[in-house]
This record gives sequence, C-alpha cells and structure tokens, in this order.
Amino acid sequence: MSGPSFTRYADFWPHYLRQHADPRTRAIHAAGTVAGLGLFAWGLLVGPLWLLLAGLVVGYGAAWISHLAIEGNRPATFGHPLWSLGSDLRMAWLLLTGRLDAELRRAGVR
Repeated sequence: MSGPSFTRYADFWPHYLRQHADPRTRAIHAAGTVAGLGLFAWGLLVGPLWLLLAGLVVGYGAAWISHLAIEGNRPATFGHPLWSLGSDLRMAWLLLTGRLDAELRRAGVR
C-alpha cells in the first residue's frame, strides 16, 4: 500500500507534521533523532564503526515504533526517505528550539 504522492517538499512537510499529530510521537522522534545522531557522530569521529549502525537503528527504530504504537500510521520514510529524514531533523530542531508549535498550527495540527 503506498501513501500520498508529492512532487514538492513544501507539500510534503505539512503532511509529515499531520502524521506526527500526537505530542508523544514527536517527543519520541526527537529523542530518537538526537540519540541516533549522537551515536552516528561518535561512531564516525571516534569509533567503533558499529555505532554508525546503532545510530541508524536507534533513530529509525524509535520513530517507527512510535508510528505503530501511537499514531497507527505508516512512517513517511517508506515513501519519501530523503524528505522524511530531512523532516525528522527539521522537526527535532524546531521542537528543541521551541518553534514547532507555529509549524503545527500552519499544518492544521491541534
């Protein structure tokens, strides 16, 4: 089963946010993204190299589990992997800097 098709990232971003409507999903995503980036960077810069894989597993694992357990939807990664990765990073950054609420309102997420 495939999800919506997008030709522009500007159309994908609001859809992505609506797929993360529950604040618990967003929190789990942000925690997974930060932990995954930390492991990945540590593995890349210091080693051991298996931390690169651990970073991917932690980051994506947290996100996918939250979609299954909380949102009950299919992760956007499967249909739009690069836009999804960029959106994961963007959402985590906006959440951590306190600027996500405005984006959620624009996307119609309450």
